[in-house]
Formats: sequence, C-alpha cells, structure tokens
Amino acid sequence: MTVTMAETPQHPGKGGRRHRFADLYHERTNYQFIDRSWRWLLLSGTLIIISLAALVFSGLNLGIDFEGGTQWTFTVEGKAASTDDVRNVLQDAGQANTKVLILGRSGVRVQTEELREKDRDAITDALAKYAGIEPSNVSVSNVGPTWGDRVSKKALQALVVFFIAIALYLSIRFEWRMAVAAIVAVVHDIIITAGVYAITGFEVTPATVVAFLTILGFSLYDTVVVFDKVKENEAHLSGMRGSTYSMMVNRSLNEVLMRSLNTSFVAVLPVVSLLVVGRFGLGAVGLQDFALALFVGLLTGAYSSIFVATPIVAWLKEKEPKYAALRDRSAQYLAREAANAPAPDAVAALAVDELGLDTDTAYIDVEDAIDDADDEPDESVVAEETPRAKPAPAPAPAARATPTAPRSAPAVQPRGRQQRGKKRK
Repeated sequence: MTVTMAETPQHPGKGGRRHRFADLYHERTNYQFIDRSWRWLLLSGTLIIISLAALVFSGLNLGIDFEGGTQWTFTVEGKAASTDDVRNVLQDAGQANTKVLILGRSGVRVQTEELREKDRDAITDALAKYAGIEPSNVSVSNVGPTWGDRVSKKALQALVVFFIAIALYLSIRFEWRMAVAAIVAVVHDIIITAGVYAITGFEVTPATVVAFLTILGFSLYDTVVVFDKVKENEAHLSGMRGSTYSMMVNRSLNEVLMRSLNTSFVAVLPVVSLLVVGRFGLGAVGLQDFALALFVGLLTGAYSSIFVATPIVAWLKEKEPKYAALRDRSAQYLAREAANAPAPDAVAALAVDELGLDTDTAYIDVEDAIDDADDEPDESVVAEETPRAKPAPAPAPAARATPTAPRSAPAVQPRGRQQRGKKRK
C-alpha cells in the first residue's frame, strides 16, 4: 500500500515558501502588497507627519534667489578655505548676519542681505585681501526679492498645470480613480522631498525647483507602468474563480516588480554620481542641490507607485458593487475549498495509522513533506506499509490423455417436447 502526500493548495492571496532572487529575476514572486497595505499606510503617514513638522518648525532654507540679497563668490589662493576665518573677516567689515558656504577645498560663497554699493565694495576688498586675490576676481551679484517671488509663482503655476494634465490624461487613458491615486502619490512625493530639505537644511534654489518638476514626471511614469498592467489583467478577472480585484492588483504588481526596480535603479545611479561629484569633487553647489532633489524624488517616486498609488486604486475599486459582489463570491468559494480540503494534522494522523507507526516515537511533518516536494518535484513522499509479496507461481498445466485411452461415447440427451414437435413439422 502506498500513501502519497500531495501539495496543499495555497490561498491565492497568501504566499508559500520564501522567495529567492531567481523568483524576483524571473518575475515569479508573490509578495503581498495589497493585503499588507496597512503597513505602507503607517510608514507613509509617519514620513509625512515628520516632513510636515520639519516644514512648520524649521522651514526651508531659501536661497538668495528667493529672499534677495548680495552674494560674493571667490577662490582662496594657496590654502584651504575656512568658514570661521571668512566669518571673522566679515565681522571686521561690519557684517555679522551672513551665510558662508565652502565649495570644495578653496571655493567660498558668501550671502548677506541686500547692501548699498559702498558697503558691498568694503566687503569685496576685505574678502579679496583674505583670499590673496585682486578685488576684480571676486564675483559680486545683487538679487532683489521680487525676482524670487516671480520664480515661486511660476513654479506654483507649473505645478497646478502639471496636476491638471495628470488628471485629464489618466482619466482618459484609464479612469478617474487611477487619476486620483496618481495625484495622491505625487503629493506624497513632494511633501517627503520638501521635508528632507527642511530636515537637512539644504538650500532651496531655482535648480531645486527644476528638480522637483522632474521627479514628478518620473513618479508619474512609474505609476502609469503599474496601472497599465492592472488594466490589462482587469479584462481577464471575470474568468478567474476565487479571485478578487485586490488579488488581481497584487498579481499585477508582482508581474511588474522587476521592471520597476530596474527602472529606478538605472535612474538613481547617474543621480548618485552627480550628488557625489557635486558635493565632494567639483564643489558645484548648484549641481548638488539639483542632484539631491532628484535622488530623494526618485526613491520616493518608486516607492509611491507600488505602495501608495496602487493600494489606493484597489481600495477605490473594491467599493464598486460589481467588485464587492465578486469579493463576496470569492469568500464563499474559498470557504468551500477550505471546508473540503483535509486538515494537515488529519492527513498526518491517517498516514501514521495506516503505516502502523508508533505515535510516541514517529511523527510525519506534512509541511516539510510539501517543502521537499517543492524542492524536488520529480519525487514524492511515499511510505509503504509492507514489502511487496512475491507473485505466486502459476499452476502447472494438466497432463494430456494418452492416445491409447478409449474415448467414451457421448451421453444421449432426451429430447424435449418442443424439439420433437419441431422435428415432426
């Protein structure tokens, strides 16, 4: 007698064994993005609260282009620049409230409030003397606050136009629920990126504004890739027994997971190089500000397209009567399947009884048997009760009669009444 333990059917929304890198590479993953969406909600909510608190209490470090003022840029000859030395020079010249930034090893940028021409010339001479250069080699720029106001207004206008374009495109290409989810994801990215600037104290410049608009486009691109896969699988949802809209969305996310990771990784690599070179190599502050906004925005955009936008779509779609009824039918179907399926403990007890094993010393782990069956699909867990018995030998054929034996005459059978009647006719 042979007992074969087959693999227990898995719930469509529950994962089985642990994933390997090969599963991720070949897009065979089954991560539960939708069933565990409360985790992503908790994480995103925490990050948004921290970012808003930093914006309220610390604020953004706006550059001279937004606040207005006077700026000096120069390079120190023959020695490394020091922030304390530059501040001492400015205090001797009568300017205590200044911003000093060291660019690389010997580059210096100084910012103050807007000054009169006489005061600007005095500070220019003092800085040139400290750097060991001519006053003409010190770059001086005077920016009024009205220019920064115009930049801010143009940035807000571009942001509003961007949101309107997103809503129109996604509503036409997909539906309004996906448009709402995409806009929420974009706002999520903006708040977190702005919070990073408020926490770190990096200066917000026009290059930062350009980077903000750039990351919005990337976030939208990654979200549209996921939505397109969801829309493709939605057409086949009615033909899948026991499946719901959330299960279909979860399956779609697993199918495009490797594509999203590859896209984000390829986009982040050059941004990291810009950030490192701008900060430690060339001392290009403008490049550093642009790269930091891109770096944070790319990471948050890749995160929000999977963990923010798509769960919101699943939540909104489950509110529709059609998909609510589908969810109820799926629950009934899974309940029937669970009721008909034998319990693992019962299967193990039956195997122990039929194999004649001692339950005190022997134990059959069904889950391990299933895992072994997964690892070695060509083999099965087979337990035999007793060795097979050898087949019994075939009986010897009967001996033939000798030709000399006389044959007996056939017995005469009496004819019946019907046979005699037929013969007379």
